[in-house]
Amino acid sequence: MKEEISKQIGVILKDLGILEPKVSIDTPTHMAMGDYSTNVAMMYAKQLGKKPLDLATEIVAALQGKQLLHLADVSAVAPGFINFKLDAAYFANIAKEILSENNYGKNDSLAGQKISIEYTNTNVLKPLHIGHLMGNIIGESLSNIIEASGAEVKRNTYQGDTGLHIAKTVWGMRKLGGTKEGSLHDKVEYVGKAYALGANAYEEDVAAQAEIKELNKTLYDKSDASGVELYAWARQVSLDHFEELYKKLGTKFDYYFFESEVADDALRIVREFVSKGLFEESDGAIVFHGEKYDKRLHTRVFVSSQGIPMYEAKDIAHALRKHKIYPFDKAIIITANEQDGYFQVVLEALRHVDTNIGGKTQHLSHGILRRSDGKMSSRKGNVITGESLIADAEDMIVEKTADRGWTAEKQAEIATAIGVAAIKYSILRQAVGGDIVYDFEKSVSFDGDSGPYLQYSVVRAHSLLEKARGVVELSAEIPSGWQTTDLERMLERYPAVVERAGREYAPHHIVTHLIELAGGFNAFYGSHKIIDENDPTSSYRLALTAAFAKVMESGLHLLGIKVPEKM
Repeated sequence: MKEEISKQIGVILKDLGILEPKVSIDTPTHMAMGDYSTNVAMMYAKQLGKKPLDLATEIVAALQGKQLLHLADVSAVAPGFINFKLDAAYFANIAKEILSENNYGKNDSLAGQKISIEYTNTNVLKPLHIGHLMGNIIGESLSNIIEASGAEVKRNTYQGDTGLHIAKTVWGMRKLGGTKEGSLHDKVEYVGKAYALGANAYEEDVAAQAEIKELNKTLYDKSDASGVELYAWARQVSLDHFEELYKKLGTKFDYYFFESEVADDALRIVREFVSKGLFEESDGAIVFHGEKYDKRLHTRVFVSSQGIPMYEAKDIAHALRKHKIYPFDKAIIITANEQDGYFQVVLEALRHVDTNIGGKTQHLSHGILRRSDGKMSSRKGNVITGESLIADAEDMIVEKTADRGWTAEKQAEIATAIGVAAIKYSILRQAVGGDIVYDFEKSVSFDGDSGPYLQYSVVRAHSLLEKARGVVELSAEIPSGWQTTDLERMLERYPAVVERAGREYAPHHIVTHLIELAGGFNAFYGSHKIIDENDPTSSYRLALTAAFAKVMESGLHLLGIKVPEKM
């Protein structure tokens, strides 16, 4: 419909003397203004020597003469907008489309593109903290949205498995007596305790710091056999634990990359480009002077004076490796905005090492999630982990649903689905980049601005559809005299919202639309009796209920939120 209106306005403007008119059809913020709107009259009024409102009126008159199918009304309003209202049959056709296919909401705006998305870049032997959790939730949603826009997406995570944090943990394990038997939970707690012990010792004890630095070198060159063995044990514990959390979050990576795999390549690449003048030696180390290429950048060390490749060098090698394994058209790396300055320098260096890959790589940063007690430091062993945040949300859901009479297994399953939804919604509801103060009480509410509210709205719709079986036959045929509802208009707008979210890498557009859509359905439910075997409009109302449930499930999938069967 947008295309047809745009085409006809283009013809009218050409007839008026505009050689190559560009016509943009938008969706008004307020539905009372119409279903579509355009400011084309204001764009071309001056060029045609007319007042915007006069040109808008002229275009409206010409459109009315064309008698466009499904166009119920078109009007010109000050200062020069043209508003369009569509007829009830158009929206009934939308309902039929939603119910008859599984592609409603998908688009081909990114068709043919190969996109690599990297997120949840954890450090082996350290907890998956709330920053990693934010990156995971944003990365998973963006991957879903970009796929819905027609692109091929490969999800990957790049994990830190070298560096001082490894040596600190192995040092701590030796002090605690080596490995530990028990459940995965017990082992994870033990590794965390060992890391905290080593991290604190490194800061507070000069002798311990020297031991850890030496251990770091021997672990790097694999000359400490017992240390390497301890590390291998702890590494597997850590990876198994991450997978346990990924399963709860619904995350499946296509590629798992590790820093240790690119250390040799990192050294080779940096040394090669020293001879080409990109990197320079400085006090035994090798550095990149970012400010030479952009005054806003700074100098960073790529190889230490001990000859060990730093994160910077390994990120360069990792970018080249990613492209070799999966020749992407674009690579997106998602981390917290604390790393903005770091990535500005690294990506500048990458563009000089490989112009093609560097030009295709983008860093997308998010803010920090804080609870009321603020951000806590893993160095002190009291980090707010992603696991603890999920567990706290699950506990609150269990408490809220204690009277439902479910089995313990069913309650745990539903508590996870709702608890994860509460966290994901809280993170995705605002534009990527801003900090978030997490409010547990609001996040788990079944009413209002929350993930559980969206889930509950879908569960309610499914319950109505189940009750209607054998009572009212669902039909998307429009009843005589039907007046279009806001629910229908919101269902029609969904594909445009998905396309915008994909174009802008902005899941919050989908969150905003879903909360409005759920409100529209609940208002529809409150003002209409959905199931009434004596009312001929009941079949269409039921069809709209089914269409609502289908669109909501589609949108929630894009956010990475599952819908439980009951709440």
